[in-house]
Amino acid sequence: MKNFIKGEKRMFRKKMVNILMLLVISSLALSACSGSSITPAPSEPESNQVEPTMASEPETVNSSELSSLEGDVVADGSSTVFPVTTAVAEEFALVAPNVRVSVGLSGTGGGFKKFCIGETDISDASRPIKDEEIEICQSNNIEYVEFLVALDGLTVMVNPENDWLTEISAEQLAALLGASSTITKWSDLDPSFPEEDILFFIPDPDSGTRDYMTEVVEEVSGDEDLRQDENTTFSSDDNVLLDGIANEKYAFGFFGFAYYINNKDSVKAVPVVNSDGNAVLPSDETVQNGTYNPLSRPLFIYLNQNSLTTKPQVVEFVRFFFGPDGGSAIMSDVGYSMPPTGTYEANLELLANSLK
Repeated sequence: MKNFIKGEKRMFRKKMVNILMLLVISSLALSACSGSSITPAPSEPESNQVEPTMASEPETVNSSELSSLEGDVVADGSSTVFPVTTAVAEEFALVAPNVRVSVGLSGTGGGFKKFCIGETDISDASRPIKDEEIEICQSNNIEYVEFLVALDGLTVMVNPENDWLTEISAEQLAALLGASSTITKWSDLDPSFPEEDILFFIPDPDSGTRDYMTEVVEEVSGDEDLRQDENTTFSSDDNVLLDGIANEKYAFGFFGFAYYINNKDSVKAVPVVNSDGNAVLPSDETVQNGTYNPLSRPLFIYLNQNSLTTKPQVVEFVRFFFGPDGGSAIMSDVGYSMPPTGTYEANLELLANSLK
């Protein structure tokens, strides 16, 4: 995780939250699934710094009790959320060294496959749970709790030697990535571009990042899937995609912002033309204020309700995640944005209610 955590000092990002983003994320959290979900508590957005102490928060466990806590916490799922959960797990290990937190990397869909049959305690997800996944959980008597943990700017990437693609629109994304695309060379997109084959590096079908891009493409072109041809490499591991783009001059791909921000010398982000016609790069500010559209998205973790009621180490890990030394302390170092002000307080309240 040294690629994700830089420096010893943890600092909160003190950014103002745009009210529109608050409403959008609240709506997503409410409509995501039929299990428990959260709505960020409305408040004046003075800062993203979280003060987790509240009347309904679960009773605090002291440091000696944490240090004696034992057992496993099993997480799997999104490669985009992976850096967040892994970083929190590293910090948690400092106060609960006898708890073994394992974090897998199966992609959002792959993580839900395990989660919905009871194999994992936590499912990392870069999209809300799908209806068919909800049905599988229900058929296996898996009840869950959904928590909004971060905001991400899905980042379009090219090789640093690419000096021709200076911005990209949603229409061009659809033309390049849609399943019906006939574009194989850069010059097919624009005659002034090199007459060289484009090498695509795309998340595999289990990836929530792929699902999100598919929705963007479908809205523009009607294509319900992304391209699958000999010039396309698929992986659920964003590091594989990163290496491919970094080593191929004519490459093109996309993945979570954290993998870009920690590898800016290896790949180059392409500004995306937003709904106002402005070419915008992803950043903490543009993701939070909504100007980086249509590629800003919420990130989640899903908790197995049974794990919360039978495994005290899972309860403490989740409480730590939303406490002052968890996600809010590492988020800017990992490379994502905090969700709207009040979200982590609401998460702690939801945790408390889920334990009743």
